[in-house]
Amino acid sequence: MKQERKTHFQEGRRAQQQLENGFKQLENSKRKFERDCREAEKAAQTAERLDQDINATKADVEKAKQQAHLRSHMAEESKNEYAAQLQRFNRDQAHFYFSQMPQIFDKLQDMDERRASRLGAGYGLLSEAELQVVPIIAKCLEGMKVAAEAVDPKHDSQVLIELHKSGFARPGDVEFEDFSQPMNRAPSDSSLGTPSDGRPELRGPGRSRAKRWPFGKKNKTVATEDFSHLPPEQQRKRLQQQLEERNRELQKEVDQREALKKMKDVYEKTPQMGDPASLEPQITETLSNIERLKLEVQKYEAWLAEAESRVLSNRGDSLGRHARPPDPPAGAPPDSSHNHGSQDNKESSEEPPSEEGQDVPIYTEFDEDFEEEPTSPIGHCVAVYHFEGSSEGTISMAEGEDLSLMEEDKGDGWTRVRRKEGGEGYVPTSYLRVTLH
Repeated sequence: MKQERKTHFQEGRRAQQQLENGFKQLENSKRKFERDCREAEKAAQTAERLDQDINATKADVEKAKQQAHLRSHMAEESKNEYAAQLQRFNRDQAHFYFSQMPQIFDKLQDMDERRASRLGAGYGLLSEAELQVVPIIAKCLEGMKVAAEAVDPKHDSQVLIELHKSGFARPGDVEFEDFSQPMNRAPSDSSLGTPSDGRPELRGPGRSRAKRWPFGKKNKTVATEDFSHLPPEQQRKRLQQQLEERNRELQKEVDQREALKKMKDVYEKTPQMGDPASLEPQITETLSNIERLKLEVQKYEAWLAEAESRVLSNRGDSLGRHARPPDPPAGAPPDSSHNHGSQDNKESSEEPPSEEGQDVPIYTEFDEDFEEEPTSPIGHCVAVYHFEGSSEGTISMAEGEDLSLMEEDKGDGWTRVRRKEGGEGYVPTSYLRVTLH
């Protein structure tokens, strides 16, 4: 409709331009007629003056008369041309105002009426759609209200904690270091400023701040394939997700390989259905994918085992450190009860983690090969063509035979069916007309 409106305006502009050109031609012919009339009148006056002059020769008089006659003839032609141009312009002007413009305006009016009609229909459809959507929106708002009333802040915060907990062990108590007397102090994991070689550590500002203070500014880390840049608990979760994803891809490739093998067996026993050699590239590619995915699964399993052991060790270390009382200063008098308690706690901290932590499985694996197959059919189908099931896993069927659908086509071109007289097997999907329950 926009293009139609543009076309009508272009027609009006063309008609108006033609009328303007005609008016310009009329003005030009009018000025020419006026100029020729003045020159003819001037030539006639000149000839009359020479005719009355007694000093003028006969040749000058004749020449002046001829010039006056010529100018009079040119003025007459200009008059005729001006009259014709004026008549043509009046005719074009009447056609423009009484025929062309009314037609263009009628077309624009018709177009605008159709536009208004369509707008009305559109607004009607919009209002109907809004009326249909309003109950749905009201239902959604009611659901939002119910969900808002059912918000459990404690549960939500606990879910967030489980999602983002790091798994790092809590730092131990800072030990007292006596610098008042020279002595060889045994290094400890929790002491600040004493490295393992016994030399004093040059501590700068914020040397151990990133390790001890959880709200310090974090440095940018580089992502690694084993997610070692993440905290232990987050690393374990990400490795678990990657392992499950690789297992799903591996099972998919195994299913595809089995389907290709079945199709190859059918092609070998029934050559008219296809060439077995054409499936070799796909089988080779599937085998290479299976080997690659198996290696990736083993790699992620090893990483996951390390992450699980790290999480369990962090839990054990944290429990051991916080169950042990703080060590007394080096200069304090020895206390037998403290020594006895610290010795017991040290022995308990060196024991392996609890049975509960060790019984946590590294990952859960579901074997799809041992899932129970559905015993009831999911639909029925009719054999469109006869099929002779001569290879392993296939079943024969006659044209027009009614069969029970036990399993849909998984993309390999085969469907598992059951005959009424008993027996199940795979038949080509293109040979069936399937109806699901």
